Amino acid sequence: METPEFTRRRGLQLAAAAAGGLALGSARSAAADPALPSPYLVGRGIADITGAAAESGMMGYSMPGQKTSGIHQRLRARAFVIVDPASGNRVAWCNTDQGILPHAVFQAVLARLATAHGALYTEQNVSLSATHTHAGPGGCSHDLVYNLSILGFQQQNFDAVVAGIVEAIEAAHADLRPGTITLGRGELTDASVNRSRAAFERNPRADKDAYPLGIDPTMTVLRLRQGGTDIGAISWFPTHGTSMTNSNTLISGDNKGYASYAWEHDTAGVRYLDGTPGFVAAFPQTNAGDMSPNLDLKPGSGPTDDEFENTRIIGRRQCTTAQQIFASADTPVTGGIDARLRYVDMSQVRVDGRYTPDGRIHHTSPGVIGLSTLAGSTEDGPGIPGILEGTPSPLAPLVDLINAVVPQWLADEQSPKTSVVPSGLLQATPNVLPLQLLRIGQLHLVGGPAEFTIVAGLRIRRAVAAELGIPLENVLVQGYTNGYSQYVTTPEEYDGQQYEGASTLFGRYTTPAYQQEFAKLAAAMRDGTTLPLGSAPPAPAIGTLNLQTGVVLDSPGWSRAFGQVLTDAAGTYQTGRRVTTVFVTGHPKNNLHRGGTFLEVQRLQNGTWVRYLDDGDWQTGYRWQRTNAVTGESTATITWDIAPGTPPGTYRITHSGDAKNGLTGAITGFTGTSRAFTVS
Repeated sequence: METPEFTRRRGLQLAAAAAGGLALGSARSAAADPALPSPYLVGRGIADITGAAAESGMMGYSMPGQKTSGIHQRLRARAFVIVDPASGNRVAWCNTDQGILPHAVFQAVLARLATAHGALYTEQNVSLSATHTHAGPGGCSHDLVYNLSILGFQQQNFDAVVAGIVEAIEAAHADLRPGTITLGRGELTDASVNRSRAAFERNPRADKDAYPLGIDPTMTVLRLRQGGTDIGAISWFPTHGTSMTNSNTLISGDNKGYASYAWEHDTAGVRYLDGTPGFVAAFPQTNAGDMSPNLDLKPGSGPTDDEFENTRIIGRRQCTTAQQIFASADTPVTGGIDARLRYVDMSQVRVDGRYTPDGRIHHTSPGVIGLSTLAGSTEDGPGIPGILEGTPSPLAPLVDLINAVVPQWLADEQSPKTSVVPSGLLQATPNVLPLQLLRIGQLHLVGGPAEFTIVAGLRIRRAVAAELGIPLENVLVQGYTNGYSQYVTTPEEYDGQQYEGASTLFGRYTTPAYQQEFAKLAAAMRDGTTLPLGSAPPAPAIGTLNLQTGVVLDSPGWSRAFGQVLTDAAGTYQTGRRVTTVFVTGHPKNNLHRGGTFLEVQRLQNGTWVRYLDDGDWQTGYRWQRTNAVTGESTATITWDIAPGTPPGTYRITHSGDAKNGLTGAITGFTGTSRAFTVS
């Protein structure tokens, strides 16, 4: 539906293209369909969103003792802007290496984009999602439950994430060029397992037959080009970001972060600190609620018993399959760009019988956390010892006492859930959520602020596809989008009260409610009409409460200096060995080095030291340790696992850190350098 504003935007885009020496027809190439009526404008961007690398609670497992202590790989935001020149409609799509995408982050990003671009990017056409890594700094939400184990809201982490997302979108906006998009599909069957099979089996045969292996193996890939040059890929596939266990304390993008790194760095030759546009490979989730990467159904187990190796293998499998699909992605993406978003109070949705199992009208209720939530997902990350998943509860004698803390009417509405915390009534979890539907040509993305099981996702996709009158394969549920509200299970799965069912906040009819509300968005998109936006969720009064102490001071220790080498490198190494160096350092919270690095592996080339690797690379590790809490002394241990194929030569390790003066509060940077050593 073209409006005067879209016509104006189209004129600006065409003028910008002409001013830059670009012709819309130049987007066509031998690999593009010459029959396309007009190309899209496409742009890509990537930015660092890594938060505090030490003493910051990690988001995902809700383990109070799991705090960051270094970096294995940096976290990034990967963005694409796609414009339809025929209408001027556009979407700004961004996927982040985060555990969740809090709505507070969504709102902050929109505010910054509005300052720079006015009404060009709004809640309607901006889509932010998370890969669901469980190995990143948390505290970015304004919802108490999701900050609780992290000791509250962490402004530094929040600012890093918001700034990085905005940078990635701004880069994609500036990168807009005429281009084409093609679509491919395939299957990947050895990167996930159903961790809640007992609940899955409760579904009707017609649903289970859609997934004979009990998993959703579908991978959908968009191939984005500018002219004849590939600039990026978006590869949707559902598997949890839980290859790294709840005992890990190094920042990591988990398996999807590695998949992106393997494609960008290893295949496309991207060097993140060089500042030049490169290939961007995003690996977003679909309906991953019951999909685990731990193939042996135990944390850190399957394919191997090493969490780092599991992360690499599951990530590599996603990358390899995506690249195969990408290479044969020959279905042109054609048609318009469109978007709809509404804020819906999911705590009081009246659900029509068309969407409920018994054909009767039902309704949702305010969010409640169930007893099995506290058990955790035993396949990925167990919770409180002694509490087990399932109904009837093994704590049956205590059920009445437990339910007593929840109003009886609400406990009845949430039955058979053993209700523990009325989080919706306490404003500790959100009741009002953003529901979004995006159209990119024939592909439609259902942006949901939750973790949807594969059958819940299937039912929502069916409802949207039926409303739009399009094939089911052209509708994807993209979870962890624009907000977060835990899990969404089908009514049948909910009755089993496994971890996912107990974490389905709005009761037994949550999935039918989503089916109905997303169908409304689909009908509006089909008819070219709009729906009332609704009211955004209120900011909870204690949303920014923080109980985490900051850095008081740093000290190098007696007779030591910051940057001093405590453990130096050996003189020579062979490939396959590890280099370990230890430096006197300050607290990483003094300077996140976002867009930079705490370490460099440098190689001597023609008499000049040149960066070879940094702390975003798979082979390196940066580990921080407080050695004396009273005096503020700490060390940085930097490791380099020398990979096969490393060029022989002379190398050294450098460390960049920052120290805080306890009297003045001034923060001063420093560097340390190891001895030179040879690799053969």
